[in-house]
Amino acid sequence: MAEGFLMEVCVDSVESAVNAERGGAGRLELCSSLLEGGLTPSLGLLQVVKQYVKIPVYVMIRPRGGDFLYSDQEVEVMKKDIELMKSHGADGLVLGALTEDGRVDAELCMELLAAARPLPVTFHRVALETLVSLGFQRVLTSGCDTSALEGLPLIKRLIDQAKGRIAIMPGGGITERNLQRILEGSGAQEFHCSARSSKDSAMKFRNTCVTMGASFSAPEYGLKVADVSKVRTLNAIARNTL
Repeated sequence: MAEGFLMEVCVDSVESAVNAERGGAGRLELCSSLLEGGLTPSLGLLQVVKQYVKIPVYVMIRPRGGDFLYSDQEVEVMKKDIELMKSHGADGLVLGALTEDGRVDAELCMELLAAARPLPVTFHRVALETLVSLGFQRVLTSGCDTSALEGLPLIKRLIDQAKGRIAIMPGGGITERNLQRILEGSGAQEFHCSARSSKDSAMKFRNTCVTMGASFSAPEYGLKVADVSKVRTLNAIARNTL
């Protein structure tokens, strides 16, 4: 089953998208602001990425950081973003919405799925039977824990429960050191990772007294980019495991 697995890499730049494909990724999750867990990218980023890669590009629909309880205005933004991403070449979408008590917002998800058709949609939270009944194609999950490795027992139970009705895709803290254990322990056929390395800015002029954004934001003169060698290593591990 070496050809049966799929590696999805989350990216927030053209360089990362190209590197992920070169390393053997089978699908991209395209976002902005991975520091906030991924937000909706610009149309410009989607269009240029599509010019440079051939693998499917799934676009994150998330209008802001923080929780997944959205206001009416934020839902308007999400629907408009879905419309625009569909018309500009997105191969699939990634989204999620919860009620104030933490349950899947089935009513809103039905509206968003209807807007997304005929594109496949990944949900990035877990409530399996609800998601199967709504018609989602896959769930991206860390097993409701800090990482996929920590959440491995729940991921395994979800895969057993899903019985092929919906794909369960582990994600969160997946590295070369733990991928084999996660795949063997869960039985997953897809996985999600960033496979990033730090890259120094090419800027020669640097003003360390002035920064963009809050103090907890990413360093201005350091970039995080998908690493071809890391993607290849993860790809090889998966091939040897499955």
